[in-house]
Amino acid sequence: MLLGFLFGVIAFLYAMVGHGGASGYLAVGALAGIDPGTLKGQALGLNLLVAAFSAYAYTKGGFLRWKILIPLILFSIPASFYGAKIPLNPAIAKLLLGFCLLAASFRMFFHFWLVKKSEQVSKAQPPMVWVLCLTGLVLGLLSGLTGVGGGIYLSPILLLAGWASIKETAALSAWFIWLNSASGLAGMASANGFPHLPLEWLLPAALGGFLGANLGANRMGELRLRQALAGVLLIAAYKLILTGAKGL
Repeated sequence: MLLGFLFGVIAFLYAMVGHGGASGYLAVGALAGIDPGTLKGQALGLNLLVAAFSAYAYTKGGFLRWKILIPLILFSIPASFYGAKIPLNPAIAKLLLGFCLLAASFRMFFHFWLVKKSEQVSKAQPPMVWVLCLTGLVLGLLSGLTGVGGGIYLSPILLLAGWASIKETAALSAWFIWLNSASGLAGMASANGFPHLPLEWLLPAALGGFLGANLGANRMGELRLRQALAGVLLIAAYKLILTGAKGL
């Protein structure tokens, strides 16, 4: 019950910025002693649910830029599919996920700094198509390997490069996460079947995702709550990196 409540809070906070929350679910799971490999499929499933709310809310608001999204997903979708099928040494999997959570914690903690930084960058045209394709390929592979949607990496790139505004970034990230999560989940299912998602996880995540996405599309979230979540991710990242390094 407590785990479901925490998943709902994570879904709310992540959905506000167009994310699905997989890194947060994996972080809380790691702190609760759940093996990341076991939770990977469930995290992708919850990602699908929560990112769908964000994708709808931000697209309805007119923030989606198809000219950026299409090159990004062109190679990220197949890369995520095959990345999810690659069997990893448990220690390496923990290290990869640990660094993923580390990046996620910094992304959440410095969210408002990233927004301010992006506003200081002069409005630039989207990069060349091959740059977006290569970015999607790398992030899609990492998404499949670690069981996250990849938006936690994509958002800072879009903001700092000045390729998209904050709400355009949220719309792009939501679709990128949803499509890569679906692809990664399909890749896992082709080998191990679809994961079971308990109802006590689904309902809080659905409620949190719905509320967060609709609030975020109109007004951004609270700084302190986001930084508190960053602290949880940081602790989980430390735990995973430490145990992964010991297992090598």
